[in-house]
Amino acid sequence: MRETGSQSKGIRLSDQQRLNWLRLIRSDNVGPASFRDLIAYCGSAAAALERLPQLVRSTAKRPLRIHSQQDAEQELEAIDRAGARLIGMGEPDYPQYLRQMLNPPPIVTVLGDTQLFCKPPVAIVGARNASATACAFTSQLVRDLGQSAFSIVSGFARGIDTAAHKASLETGTIAVLAGGLNRPYPPENMPLLDQVIDNGGIIISEMPFDWVPRAQDFPRRNRIIAGLSLGLAVIEAAQRSGSLISARLAGEMGRLVFAVPGSPLDPRASGTNTLLKNGAIMLTQAQDIFDALAPMLRKDGTAPQQAGFVFTEDSAQILAQAAPLSFETSNNQPNGSADIERIRNALSSTPASVDAIIRHTALTPSAVHLALLELDLAGQLQRSNDGLIALLPT
Repeated sequence: MRETGSQSKGIRLSDQQRLNWLRLIRSDNVGPASFRDLIAYCGSAAAALERLPQLVRSTAKRPLRIHSQQDAEQELEAIDRAGARLIGMGEPDYPQYLRQMLNPPPIVTVLGDTQLFCKPPVAIVGARNASATACAFTSQLVRDLGQSAFSIVSGFARGIDTAAHKASLETGTIAVLAGGLNRPYPPENMPLLDQVIDNGGIIISEMPFDWVPRAQDFPRRNRIIAGLSLGLAVIEAAQRSGSLISARLAGEMGRLVFAVPGSPLDPRASGTNTLLKNGAIMLTQAQDIFDALAPMLRKDGTAPQQAGFVFTEDSAQILAQAAPLSFETSNNQPNGSADIERIRNALSSTPASVDAIIRHTALTPSAVHLALLELDLAGQLQRSNDGLIALLPT
């Protein structure tokens, strides 16, 4: 396997910052949203690691496990031995469309030529038990897209995903894994993994390097697939399928969703037909994608480059992806138990916006954000992909 870095310029994380970022995101209950909030509140990953025990002392039922420096160093060494890289959001090689989504993964592990992220990406998803006709259509569609300088993003699963990756090996394929780079699934696709890298493609994951994928990790992978792309095409999908999750996530992110119509008698087409009824763009040929995405591209057919973030880790701007957070009390102690209990009582199992919680409690935005951060770190909060929050059942 070979790895080629991008030629893009920009400020990168130092080795110590990269280690701190890895430790923070691998600690218990720290997800993309709480990672951003911790940086905004504490000023840096190093400071956040020091303050984590204090932040959850009054709300967590057990001490928070903080990822050790030794374990982080071992993961970085494994990544390096594999020829891969750990890329932080804001670094020049971080996928530009991924960092535009709400709460993108702070770090991703990437193996392959990151120049491929500069090509306009289209995601292809569909049934694992895909029909021969659907696989043939996928291969032709992907070849046509590749010849027009599009890269292909898919989830490395059986069926449609495999057909999409194979057909785009020579023109640019990006495989998103549900587990770590060292644990691709399904195992029978291992030879395909080598082909992806040997042909200049990319393998990417937000999970730890040696992570064995679980059922709950595949929706997280679907979120990355949607976030990496300009548009997402569903070839075949039943009513209850991961492909429809990907389509919903893509729609929530403002990506275009395409669907291939199918026979009403084929259960594998019921999901795509429903997408079409709900407003997805009908897809019967590559030209349908060209026409829909053309307004988003430059005249030469390439995707416009987005400006990178300024890397000053002592500033909350480092992760100012959405509206910047304000923590006026950043140098004070965490919220008192009364404020936390007040906010917990305002929450329920029904998702609500942060603004609604602020209005209901009449607390300052800073106090609400900090209390939500504490509840999140204590494992009591659920965040949806559209930014809503809910209380997890106890």
